[in-house]
Amino acid sequence: MTASALTFRAATLEDLSAIVALLANDPLGARRENNTSPLPAPYEAAFMAIDRDPNNELIVVDTPDRPVAGVLQLTFVPHITHEGGWRAQIEGVRVAEDQRSGGIGRQLFQWAIDRAKVRGCHLVQLTSDKKRTDAIRFYEGLGFVASHEGLKLHL
Repeated sequence: MTASALTFRAATLEDLSAIVALLANDPLGARRENNTSPLPAPYEAAFMAIDRDPNNELIVVDTPDRPVAGVLQLTFVPHITHEGGWRAQIEGVRVAEDQRSGGIGRQLFQWAIDRAKVRGCHLVQLTSDKKRTDAIRFYEGLGFVASHEGLKLHL
């Protein structure tokens, strides 16, 4: 799909159900998301927190045939390291199953990388569950390198 056919925009509250549906539509997301109607209140609370934070952007991509064909969250994080440099953290990436392999994910990432440059970031980083081998291969194809070992502590 050509970049001109895609629209990248800030998500609205009206997009929230479609975003959660995307996040829930895979084996890992199905276990941790609650894609019911109405959505549980914490989703709206999280959306509102993201929406009012100037260092967080929830971005959706629309195609001519499908609104919210993809989503990612971009968070800008200041660091003391790297001479007080800023990083962009990409999370919550999904492209609708019926829209994959058409270049939408690649263009969504290019949009996010360009946005990080505009914001003055020196680095774009992401994590991916080790079980998402296709996603990791995709990220590596975009030039991301597994240079660090990520660790998490669930609370």
